[in-house]
Amino acid sequence: MSEIHKLTMPKWGLSMQEGKVNGWLKKVGDRIAVGEEIVEVESEKIAGAVEASVAGVLRSQVAAEDDVLPVGGLLGIVADAEVSEAEIDAAVADFLANFTPDTGEEEDAGPKPEKVDVGGRKLRYLKRGEGGEPLVLIHGFGGDLNNWLFNHEALAADRAVYALDLPGHGESSKDVGDGSLDTLAAAVLGFMDAVGLDAVHLAGHSMGGAVSLAVAKAAPARVRSLTLIAGAALGEEINGAYIDGFVAAKDRRALRPVLTQLFADGELVTRQLVDDMLKFKRLEGVDTVLSTLGARLFQAGRQATVLRDVAAGGARPVLVIWGEDDRVIPAAHAQVPGALVEVLPGYGHMVQMEAANDVNRLIARFLA
Repeated sequence: MSEIHKLTMPKWGLSMQEGKVNGWLKKVGDRIAVGEEIVEVESEKIAGAVEASVAGVLRSQVAAEDDVLPVGGLLGIVADAEVSEAEIDAAVADFLANFTPDTGEEEDAGPKPEKVDVGGRKLRYLKRGEGGEPLVLIHGFGGDLNNWLFNHEALAADRAVYALDLPGHGESSKDVGDGSLDTLAAAVLGFMDAVGLDAVHLAGHSMGGAVSLAVAKAAPARVRSLTLIAGAALGEEINGAYIDGFVAAKDRRALRPVLTQLFADGELVTRQLVDDMLKFKRLEGVDTVLSTLGARLFQAGRQATVLRDVAAGGARPVLVIWGEDDRVIPAAHAQVPGALVEVLPGYGHMVQMEAANDVNRLIARFLA
């Protein structure tokens, strides 16, 4: 008998408990290829598409548009055309009769963020996966390890993958010293020492790309490859109004229009995303952190440090990924000599969230 594959509500990030069906991208009866996007769902933080892990035919849409399902809940069924309707109905009925939503106990048994002391600072990180050549994910200005919630688990299928909160960000110590790239790079290298990583692949988004370049410059033997996603330090231009607006915003009315500049589709900026960012900005010491970094790295609306030669030097493989509609750093910066360059049309600065499935495939193929 042909196998029946159940399409279920994904879990994006440790805190996600449920998701809403925004709309089906395929109709019942459509043939589905591996990797095709089937249905768009929305967590409290952001919307994303669920893609097919197997080929077949979409035989049933169990969940309707606007339905809210717990993580693991049944969205639909993919199976070969020869599977009978009776078998499909029986599979749906069996799932619904036996499915128990996660009560949180399973989360307790899964990966949890940890903290490690690095030069007197506590740095938070989350590790997923085991073995292989390790990958470290480095977020951007004002971000944290949750910026990788659509990428971390997928990339950890073949290797250990660490996402960390840089100094001053997330739940790490609110101390960035002089705010220089060298200081942030030293923290990443100290983190690698603390968790026993001799050499790693680095993937950095925005300011995290600049930090990755600074790590490669300071300790070239410890960086196997660089993946730069809308990376800073590849040119001087930057949207200074975005930086200034983000640093200055004190309430939802001021912050929301700033955050919409991160995405090609501003509707992806949910109320929860704005509230989470406000909560971070109101933490003690964060004002000083953002002001220090903004003044040191993005002076007068320009990028103070350009490390393009590190990426173009040919010392290691480099992958550059950019959203063509980036409104923070120009997509023209992606054209790095000698690098593998992928510019994705229709996406913005947070391309690893907006086009997560495409970005995950590009990185996995690059690292392989």
